[in-house]
Amino acid sequence: MKVTQEKLPASQIGLEIEVPSSKSKQAYEQVIKQFAREVNIPGFRKGKVPRQILLQRLGQTRLKATALENLINDSLQKALEQEKIPAIGSFELRTEFEELLEKFDPEQPLTFSAKVDVEPEVKMGQYTGLQLQAEEVKYDEAQVDEVLAKYRSDKATLIPVEGRPAQLGDVALVDFSGKFAEAPEGETPAEIPGGDAEDFQVELSENQFVPGFIQGMIGMNSGETREVSVQFPDEYSSEELAGKPAVFTITLKEIKEKELPELDDDFAQEVSEFETLAELRESLETRFKTEQENKLSANKEKAISAALVQLIEVEVPQTMLDREIDYLLNQQAMQLKNYGIDINQLFTEENMGPMRERSRPEALERLKQTLALAEVAKLESLSVEPAEVAAEVAKVRKQFPKGNFDPEKLREFVGEDLLKQKTLKWLEEKGTIELVPEGSLTPKAEEAEEDAEISEEAATSTIDVEVVGEE
Repeated sequence: MKVTQEKLPASQIGLEIEVPSSKSKQAYEQVIKQFAREVNIPGFRKGKVPRQILLQRLGQTRLKATALENLINDSLQKALEQEKIPAIGSFELRTEFEELLEKFDPEQPLTFSAKVDVEPEVKMGQYTGLQLQAEEVKYDEAQVDEVLAKYRSDKATLIPVEGRPAQLGDVALVDFSGKFAEAPEGETPAEIPGGDAEDFQVELSENQFVPGFIQGMIGMNSGETREVSVQFPDEYSSEELAGKPAVFTITLKEIKEKELPELDDDFAQEVSEFETLAELRESLETRFKTEQENKLSANKEKAISAALVQLIEVEVPQTMLDREIDYLLNQQAMQLKNYGIDINQLFTEENMGPMRERSRPEALERLKQTLALAEVAKLESLSVEPAEVAAEVAKVRKQFPKGNFDPEKLREFVGEDLLKQKTLKWLEEKGTIELVPEGSLTPKAEEAEEDAEISEEAATSTIDVEVVGEE
C-alpha cells in the first residue's frame, strides 16, 4: 500500500493512500459473503442466496458503499501503523465519500485522501531566568480570633433586654412591611413583593438586609414602630427592585442580646474534637498557614504558567482542544449538580454550542500551559521515580479510603501531577519571582467583578423574606 504524507496546519497530517486492486476486490467480496450469511430473502436459506439474487435485492450501490467504508477504515489504520504516525482522534476524509463511491471499482486500485490530528510540535522561547511577579499571601493571626469569635457567636445564648434601645450586635424580633418610595402622580406607592414579615428574627449587624434597614433600627425601643427609608442596590438580583428607593414600616417587638460562652477548654470541646483551647488554636493556625502556603504556591504557578504561554509556539489540534472543552464543561456540570441545579435544563442541545465557544479561550490557555510544561520537562530530562508515584498514590488512597479508583489511571494522573510540580519548582529555581502586595496584580476588571459579587451577595441576603423567614 502506497502512502504519501503532507504536513498540514493545525497539527494535522494529510495522507494520500493508494490501495491495490486486490485489496479492493477482497473487501467487496467479503461484504457480499457477509450479506449472504445475514440477509433474509424469501425462498432462500441464510447463506444460500445466489450472488445475482443478492445483487438484485440489495443493489450494487449499497454493497459497494459498505465495502468502500470498510476499505477506507482498514486502509487508514494500516497506513498509520505503516508510517508510524502518532494520530490522535479520528480521521477526516479530504475526498468526498460520494465522489469515491461513484468512482469505486472493486477490480481497480482505490486512491483517497484523508487527514488526521497528531501530537503538536512545540517550540519554546527562553524559559530559564524568568523575571516574574506574584502576589504575596501573608498569614494573618487575626483569622484565628475571627473564627473563634464566630464559634462563640453561634453558641451564644439570647437574653431578653429591657430598659434600653436596640444597638448593633443585638437580635431583634420584628414585624415589617415595605412599599416603594415613589409612585406615579395621584397613585399610592405599591407594596414590595415579598417585602413583609411577622415575628421575623434578625441580627443587627452591618451588611444585613438592604442598606439602611438595620441602621434605621438602631435606637428603637421595644414596642416602637418606625418608618425607615432604604435604597436597593443597583446590582440587586431583582430587576423590579434594583436601584429603587423604598420605605419600610418596622415594629420592634423584642430585643435580645447575645451572652457569649467563655473561651476556655470546655468551649473547645463543645465546638471541636480537641480537648483544650490551645489545641484548637494550634489546629486553626496550622489550617490558615497551610492555606496561605497553598495560595502563595498557586500565585507563583499562575505567574510561571502565564509566562510560558507567551513563550510557546504551538498549533493545538482540534481533537485536543475539543477534549479539553469537554473536560471543562464536565467539571462545570459536576459543580452545578453539587449545588442542586438541574443540569439537564442548562446543558441542552441549543445551549451547548455557545457554551463550548465560551469555554474555548480557557481550554486553549490550559492546553498551552500543559504543553509548555511538558516540553520543558522533556528538554531538561526531568522525571519522577516510580517510588515517588507509589508513595503519592498510597497517600491518595489513605485520604480517600472509599474512593473507587482505576489503579492505572490513578498512577498516570499522580505521575503527571508530580512531574508538573517538579517542573514548576525547577523553573522557579532557575528564575526570579518577586513577591508583591496581595491584590496589586489583580486586573481592575476582576476587582470590579469581585466587588459586584460582594454587593450582590449582601443585597440578595436582604429582602427575600419568604425564604429567610423559614430559617
